[in-house]
This record gives sequence, structure tokens and C-alpha cells, in this order.
Amino acid sequence: MRNLLYLFFSFMLLTVAVSCISDDFNNSPGVRLRFSTDTVSFDTVFTDLGTPTARLKVFNPDKKSVSISSIRFANPESPFSMNVDGVSGSDFRDVEIRGGDSIFIFIECYLPENTDALPFRITDNLIFQLNGNEQKVCVEAWGRNVVRLRNALVESDMTLTADLPYIIFDSLTVRPGATLRIEPGAEILFHDKASLVVEGTLEAIGAPGKMIQMRGDRLDNVLPDVGYDILAGQWKGIRFAPESFGNRMEYVDMRSTSQGVRIDSTANLERSKLILVNSWLHNSESTVLESRHARVDAYGCVFSEAADAVVSLTGGIHNFSQCTLANYYLFSVISNPILSLYHLMPDDYGVISNPLMHANFDNCIIYGLASDINIPDLTGADVFLRYTLLKANGSDDANFLNCIWGEDPKFLTIRSEYYFNYHLAEDSPVLHSGDPALINPLTDSDMDGTPRISGADRPALGAYSR
Repeated sequence: MRNLLYLFFSFMLLTVAVSCISDDFNNSPGVRLRFSTDTVSFDTVFTDLGTPTARLKVFNPDKKSVSISSIRFANPESPFSMNVDGVSGSDFRDVEIRGGDSIFIFIECYLPENTDALPFRITDNLIFQLNGNEQKVCVEAWGRNVVRLRNALVESDMTLTADLPYIIFDSLTVRPGATLRIEPGAEILFHDKASLVVEGTLEAIGAPGKMIQMRGDRLDNVLPDVGYDILAGQWKGIRFAPESFGNRMEYVDMRSTSQGVRIDSTANLERSKLILVNSWLHNSESTVLESRHARVDAYGCVFSEAADAVVSLTGGIHNFSQCTLANYYLFSVISNPILSLYHLMPDDYGVISNPLMHANFDNCIIYGLASDINIPDLTGADVFLRYTLLKANGSDDANFLNCIWGEDPKFLTIRSEYYFNYHLAEDSPVLHSGDPALINPLTDSDMDGTPRISGADRPALGAYSR
């Protein structure tokens, strides 16, 4: 009898509880949902490729639960899809939200390839039916057609144009004897771990206002209003093989790599390996530029943000004019000075295995969170810094000539806000501090197209005129 009474009262309590829960839904037509945004946007969606997932939060501000009778896209053939409670689809029924609670809806987009050369806008509405009322959230995406290259070999001369972006999967290799030309304004996007290997010749020639873009293929945000550009390691980088000579990169914005530009040893210093003009190489998990026993010239360039040295040079002949070397790397402790130089003098036994380094740094800036140079005493080396600002406190000698010591160049960079801008503040000490005699035709203007010398003014140090 006691067991029967226990079962009876348990059943009654469960019945009361169920009736209380079922009675706790608000069925009033006046109830409204609230949303984390009125528009879910995908900035750029490449055709025939899926997108990262966007998130929409749906709030029930009422004290009682609500049951959403329908969540669906207005277009039955919508390119958008959603996931609710772990289930993917385009139409959901009787979705419950408790009082004062919320749910997440995860949205993706897939666009088929078409014939449009320019970006095109796709829109739809996500429709919520609640207690006989309808609410909408706009969903939009900007689609772009792309050219896809997978394990591509350039065995004869080839040109990449600015007509459509290119996505490189795995690798793009320029074979010996072939030249890869890249036109102004071209966008070369690299998938995870992809790389450009140059065994022949690279001629990436942009123009002011038409920089060539080399970056990862993630165009969405890692944080609200902060793009994936801030993350290094999006793709591997560029490697110039020993047999490659005569390469040029002008007006190139190359970023977010794991290895930056790597120049293999050539043991031939009579031929130019690489000329860099008015380009910005930045944001690498290792170095931005590493050159070993090669001939490299850089004019009006910015090298910045690296977990290792920003620029690492071993032997060779290197000339840097009107360049900014800066390091405000975000994601790890910086392991080496901004400028690291090796093979400058004979070893302890007086042996010279390769020609020692010859290097000039003229009208430059070397500054950032790390120390500026790994060898503060260059006595006896064929390395000279002229009219260069350094972070360290020091004094001029036979290798450091007319330098600015221990001064802040006052970049416009705000690291805490993920804003990296190496233009100069109006009160920068490097304005009008350079030597005009060190200007040459390749440094007449900066990468903005601004002349370095106006009237009788002296040039600013670094890559930018102001």
C-alpha cells in the first residue's frame, strides 16, 4: 500500500509539473524576439568555396517561454544555410526559447560560379514566425569569382592579371627559364600552407594605388571589425631558389605568412637576386625577409611584425635605402633583434668560407619592441648605417654615421587596437632628417606616390615621406 501511495503522489507531482511547464508559454501576439544584429553579413564569399560560419543570437526578452513556429529563409533556393540546435537545414519548426534565454543560429553561404567579373551582392531574409507575427533578419554576402590554381607549375612565361583574384592551393612553382609576371592591382590569395616557389624569375610590378596583394585567403574577421590579416601563419610565403636571379617586387603588400620571403644561398654576388621597391612585407611567424649569401636591394620598403628577426641577413651584398624596419608583433615573445646580421667577419680562426657581408642602410628607421640590431659594434665590418634612427642609445663611429639614437620615430601604429601604420606623426623626429644625397631614382617617391623632397626640404627617414 505504501508503494502504491508513493507512485500515486509521484504521478500527481509530475502531472502538476508538466502542466506548469506547458502553461508557462506566452502565446500573446505582442511578444517579440530580439536579435544580436539586424543584418548578418559575409564580406567576401568566393564562388564554389564554403564560408566561415556567421553567428546570430536570438533573445526571448519575455519572462515566459516562447515557441517559434517557423524559422526559414524567404528564398526556397537560398544560397544560405543555417544550423539550429546542431541540425543543419533551411526551415525549422517549433523552436523553443525559455524566458529570458537565447539561442544561437549559425549561418553559412555557398555561391556557385558565374560570369561576373566584379563583386556581386546576394541577399535573403531569415523569417521568424512567432504567435502569428513575422520578424525578419537580413542576410547578405558579397560574392566574387576566382581563378583557382592547384599545385601549379609555370613552365613558360605566364601573367597573372587584376581581372579576378587567384587562390593558390598547395603551391605555385615557377620553373627555371620561366617568368611569372603579376600586373598592378592583382590579388594573389594563398590557402593554408600554400607557397610560391621561384626557380625561374618573378616580376611582380604594382603601382601607386594599385598594390599587388599577396595574403591568405581568409577574408573574414577574427574579431569584430578585425580581419584575419592580424594573424600570421595564414600561408607559407615565397622562396627564391639558388638558381633564381633578376627578381623584382614593386608595390607589393605581402602579409600573414609563416616564413615570409626566403632567399636561398646563391654563392654568386655578381647577379641581382631580388630588388624590392615601395613594398610592405609584414606579419610573419618567423622572419619577414631572410637572405643568405645573395645580392638584395630594397628601396622605400616597410618590413614589420615578426616573431623572429624582421630582417635576417647572412653574408651577401645588401642595400637598404629609405626603409622602415619595425616590430610590434602580437602573438608571441619576439626571439631576435629587428635586424640580425651574420657572417660579417672571419671566424675565430680567421677563415672566410664565403665572401663577407657588404651592407648599407641609408635614411632608414630601425625601431620596435625588440632590440634594434644583434651586433651593436660593427668595427671592422663592411656594414654601414647612415642617417638611420635606432632604438638603442649610442653614438656615431666609423660604421654608424649621422644616426639618430634612442628616439621614438612616432609611428601612427596603435598595437593595442591592431592598427599597424608606419606613416609618421607630425612631430616625428625623423621628418626632414635624411640626407638628400642618398636619394636615387627608385626612392624619389614613397609607396603612396608622394615625392620625398619638396623644394629645399630634406627627406624623412624611413619608407614614408610623412
